[in-house]
Amino acid sequence: ADTIRILVATDSHVGYNERDHIRGDDSWRSFHEVMCLAKERDVDMVLLGGDLFHENKPSRKSMYQVMRSLRMNCLGEKPCELEVLSDMSENFQGAFNHVNYEDPDINVSIPVFSIHGNHDDPSGEGHFAALDLLQVSGLVNYFGRTPESDNIQIKPVLLQKGNTKLALYGMSNVRDERLFRTFRDGKVKFFQPGTQKQDWFNLMTVHQNHHAYTETGYLPENFLPEFLDLVVWGHEHECLIDPKYNPEMNFHVMQPGSSVATSLMPGEAVAKHVAILSVTGRDFKVEPIRLKTVRPFAMKEIVLAEEKEVKHITRKQDHRAELTRHLISVVDELIEQAKAEWREMHEEEDAEEDAPKPLIRLRVEYTAPGGGNYDCENPQRFSNRFMEKVANVNDVIQFYRKKASGTRKTKGGADMPEESVLAQLAIDSVRIEKLVREFLMAQNLTILPQNSFGDAVSQFVDKDDRHAMEMFVSESLKSQVKHLMDVDKVDEDELMDMVDQHRSKLEQLFAAGELKRVRKGKLRPKPDGWHSDLDGNWSDQPAAILHSENEAEEEEDDAAAVVAPARGRGKAATTKKAAAPAKKAAPAKGGRGKKKVVEEDSDEEEEDGDILMADSDGEESQLFVQPAPKQPSRKPAARKASPPKRAAAPRKPAQAKSSAAAKSQSRLDFSQPSFSQARGPANGTSKKVQQISDDDISDDDAFEPAPSTATVRSTRNKR
Repeated sequence: ADTIRILVATDSHVGYNERDHIRGDDSWRSFHEVMCLAKERDVDMVLLGGDLFHENKPSRKSMYQVMRSLRMNCLGEKPCELEVLSDMSENFQGAFNHVNYEDPDINVSIPVFSIHGNHDDPSGEGHFAALDLLQVSGLVNYFGRTPESDNIQIKPVLLQKGNTKLALYGMSNVRDERLFRTFRDGKVKFFQPGTQKQDWFNLMTVHQNHHAYTETGYLPENFLPEFLDLVVWGHEHECLIDPKYNPEMNFHVMQPGSSVATSLMPGEAVAKHVAILSVTGRDFKVEPIRLKTVRPFAMKEIVLAEEKEVKHITRKQDHRAELTRHLISVVDELIEQAKAEWREMHEEEDAEEDAPKPLIRLRVEYTAPGGGNYDCENPQRFSNRFMEKVANVNDVIQFYRKKASGTRKTKGGADMPEESVLAQLAIDSVRIEKLVREFLMAQNLTILPQNSFGDAVSQFVDKDDRHAMEMFVSESLKSQVKHLMDVDKVDEDELMDMVDQHRSKLEQLFAAGELKRVRKGKLRPKPDGWHSDLDGNWSDQPAAILHSENEAEEEEDDAAAVVAPARGRGKAATTKKAAAPAKKAAPAKGGRGKKKVVEEDSDEEEEDGDILMADSDGEESQLFVQPAPKQPSRKPAARKASPPKRAAAPRKPAQAKSSAAAKSQSRLDFSQPSFSQARGPANGTSKKVQQISDDDISDDDAFEPAPSTATVRSTRNKR
């Protein structure tokens, strides 16, 4: 009764290669198996570590299959035994800021908690993620959001079952270089329960690079706090399901890996597993479960110079046929190996279904000794020989040479990376910045900064920012011109040297995080429902910028068309004007021991970030304690909220628009709607201030008063 059983999985990548007639259904089939395991094993909850979808704009088919599987396995009459002890509005944003199993309109038996990864991250107008759709439909609890990548505050979801207390931390994906800098600068704050800290099992899930692919392109384990007990690491596809102990940090790390192979790499060839994590008190145990619907994958790497059959074949004049026959025999052995593993895994089920076509990858190093040459067949033509035997009919074999990376010349004179470098980049998992960097390293840019160029291409490709490249080129040229104009005398011979020096300076500033892409132009009015602390700065969104005068005129015409006189009290004069935020108490939703949370609308408390619990006698106790010694002054919690300002008289459209933009930038509404309000219809009217009565405040407190001091751990350097 005191054990919390959690099914842990990461990187489902639903929708990967869904247009392939052979492999199109692999991703959602494996995800469906994971959810069926949750129902069969009767777990208390499911924890997903990011990249549920392969794209941040999943297709209708992908969304349908995920929602179908969640509804079939997670909804039911069995009550969920997990009790939420924290203020849910601090963990779950949006219209429904509570866990789905406490919604009286939905019967949820197995709740699913998930963070977003780098594939299904929020983007576009409104800054919504695919997980937002699943949360608003009541199927997923989306937590661990990171609205500000340079100021991250991580507050846990506090759950309890019997005597076992679970503090669930989540940090959704942030660009690795930026997250490294944020940790290094000490701008990541972790909050702990204010009482009985020694009784909580601290579980965290992240979605970042685990290995140091570049100097700052990963998240070191020693950046995480020492009070954690177990870290579930997403993003890495190699399955390392057994928890590995970190003696320096005194916590364990578990890497479940992906449930579908998205690239033909050695890490993907490892058997795919999920795990059932059983937590009792501060102890835990892990039960690995191998997935059976994953398509079999066999991989092998050979060196032709070391193969006995073809070691001295280069002495012959025409040896392509003989070499091809040897490689075909090796591939046939891999196919039989993959089928044998499939039959062994399904031996107990007496299944009549034949083994699916396997994924096969043969990497061949074909550097010939003594200056000879191996006459190899075209890779695609060779792969097509196995059309009816394998699932990847175009890339069964990969030829490469062991050669230092360099550059080669094209017919037009442009420098290009070596073929071996291009072959390594020709995989689905490559990042666009890495691809651009490899090509630009072979070039010699004189005006445009290289790293900013890669960032602009990434914004254009990944975030669908159509004006990213145009703005980057324009800003770079203006910066160069301004730099040259500031110089009194410029010799023509020194002109290019000065341009090159300024370009290098811009690259250094961008690498240090001091150079940010400035978006120039007029801004559209911020929507009424936009919260800067949750959704990010409105001026940073691609949809907020007016790139032409025609767009500005259309916006003004639209604003003029919707102007209407104010009716009643507390309503704005125009539809574009945001109502003044009223300070109100946002009560925590139901459950034993939860108190009303009084949030003050002040800049000081926004910087502090502590959550205050109002006791029945009017005193305040901390629910979370952040490991920072500073104690800024706080206004009295019992202070009456100021009434909302009266609506201004109707104005001209242009004036109303500018006034709305100014107010939306100077006044932020941090109040959270109550549970009953979340299910009610949304409107643009301001609401009355809610006061906390003595009857609404319960005397049953789930936490003891918190200590006044908190521990702080300095950020460690990279190992």
